[in-house]
Amino acid sequence: MEKNKIMEVDVVDVSYQGFGVAKVDGFPIFIDGALTGERVEIKIDKVLKKFAFASVTKFITQSDDRVALKFEDSKASGTMPLQHMSYEAQLKFKKQQVINSLSKIIDISDVKIYDTLGMDNPWQYRNKAQVPVRNLNGKLETGYFKQSSHELVPMEDFHIQDPKIDEAIVIVRDILRELEIPAYDPVKHRGIIRNISVRRGHYTGEVMVVLVCNVKEFDKLDILSERIFESVPGIVSLVQNINTKQTNLILGRKSRVLKGVDYYSDMLNGQKFYISSHSFYQVNSLQTEVLYKTAIELANIQKTDVVVDAYCGIGTIALSLANSAKHVYGMDIIGDAITMAKKNALENKIKNVTFESGDAQDVLGFWHNEGLEIDVLLVDPPRKGLDEAFINNAIEAKPERIVYVSCNPATLARDVSRLEEGGYKLISAQPVDMFPQTVHVECIALLQREIS
Repeated sequence: MEKNKIMEVDVVDVSYQGFGVAKVDGFPIFIDGALTGERVEIKIDKVLKKFAFASVTKFITQSDDRVALKFEDSKASGTMPLQHMSYEAQLKFKKQQVINSLSKIIDISDVKIYDTLGMDNPWQYRNKAQVPVRNLNGKLETGYFKQSSHELVPMEDFHIQDPKIDEAIVIVRDILRELEIPAYDPVKHRGIIRNISVRRGHYTGEVMVVLVCNVKEFDKLDILSERIFESVPGIVSLVQNINTKQTNLILGRKSRVLKGVDYYSDMLNGQKFYISSHSFYQVNSLQTEVLYKTAIELANIQKTDVVVDAYCGIGTIALSLANSAKHVYGMDIIGDAITMAKKNALENKIKNVTFESGDAQDVLGFWHNEGLEIDVLLVDPPRKGLDEAFINNAIEAKPERIVYVSCNPATLARDVSRLEEGGYKLISAQPVDMFPQTVHVECIALLQREIS
């Protein structure tokens, strides 16, 4: 196997990263843009010890699941790695990812894996954008970084984002150009504007703009704030985030409101939520409603149930299920999120909730030691999954049912295995497509306690 070698291969699978998979004498080759069942001519781009990467030079036969690229200009960005795959096939692919991950670790022969819940229109769904700002040929530009690089490619329409967000980014970009405010230079660690973040309420139309800056104070900050606030339709919040470190992390720790308030609002399943600049909020509003409704249905929550929502954030799940339960307890390590959760409870006139700031494992352990009897434990952790200490505390608390909302099938499988060792049984898993045109899949897993 040599770099630049040309060969014909049969594609036998698609990896969880969206690459077509071929094997030559048992040696795996990952092929960008290829689908199962296709025969392709490829060029080897990179050879590593255990596998290689390749690109297609010619399609000899094509899969029935292949569709023409809707947006050629996004191919290099990596933002839509599955846009060459029909949407029906994408949903099947994501279900299979869940099956593959779970079956590697546990026996799922009697587990119901449902078909992936998809969207009617799998485009223009993102309610949040974070785009880099750089100087190209003497001109301030916004766009995307090419895959595996820091090379900025200008773009105005991202296709999977709310078009009003794309419009807002262009408006801010043009104001920055007019005021001649310099873009950030990561090599020299100079310049001012590093990133523009825009969030928009799907139902309310309210907009938050966050300017990520390399400095706190600079000339024209006041006029910049005025111009943005009078120019961006629907804007209610303009925030400056200060990130002075040479890092790939987008946001710094400190923020301040330049105009308006430090939150915007949106609706989910008929409830109103306030979202601050540091709050987590699912990026697909329509599918979030599907996700939460499905989680509540799977949990089979009764009016007599006490529910704990770990990693509760601003309270979106907790408040969505509060009307179905006796009482809901939520915790989150981010204090700002708990502040917003309490505000959201007041806004929606929901009283049977308790929110606590702190590490999930510590708060859960404290509540259990205080005598709280939990009927349903709902967890929605980050991609790394659950900590061992949290799992131990969850098993010790003995909830009858655990509803695990996962954004990573691999860590879901690992954690389900640990929970099964502690006396729980995986009953079902429901994939939900929160990120059409990408390889990511959300999944709701229901576990039932078997040991009394």
